Amino acid sequence: MNDISKNYTCNEKIREREVRVIDADGSQLGVISTQEAQRIADEKELDLVMISPTAVPPVCKIMDLGKYIYEQSKKEKEAKKKQKVTALKEIRCSLTIEENDIAIKARNARKFLLDGDKVKVTIRFKGREATLGHLGKNILDKFVSMLEDVCIVEKGAKHEGRNMTMVLAPKKA
Repeated sequence: MNDISKNYTCNEKIREREVRVIDADGSQLGVISTQEAQRIADEKELDLVMISPTAVPPVCKIMDLGKYIYEQSKKEKEAKKKQKVTALKEIRCSLTIEENDIAIKARNARKFLLDGDKVKVTIRFKGREATLGHLGKNILDKFVSMLEDVCIVEKGAKHEGRNMTMVLAPKKA
């Protein structure tokens, strides 16, 4: 049994005296005793399922519970298929990167952004380079200017220890 079936009280497990009943075709049968509703469901060879236990009186529906649970699980699987999981791709550069190398890394970042992923651009500072944060900021600005048609800056350039990072997100169409 999956999670969906545990959420429903059905057939003999319904302990209420009277319930509002909805037929399998969606028509209202009104407020009747639980035994009468169960008899009607048994005649149609279907289940009496409590769909709204907090209502006064509780609402029950005559339906095929197994078929309903199967359809709900199919809908859940379909919804999971349509979800897009965004990954965070990282591109690393150094302070001594050449203009051509920036273009190549920007082209790779463009592919990631067009696929719907976010891109984290990191500049690593080695040794005394850590004091040259303004040069790292210039490199990140060049990087963004090459990609401004497909991205927005989600998190601006931030100097953290020996790294300077920036996060780019794809533009919404």
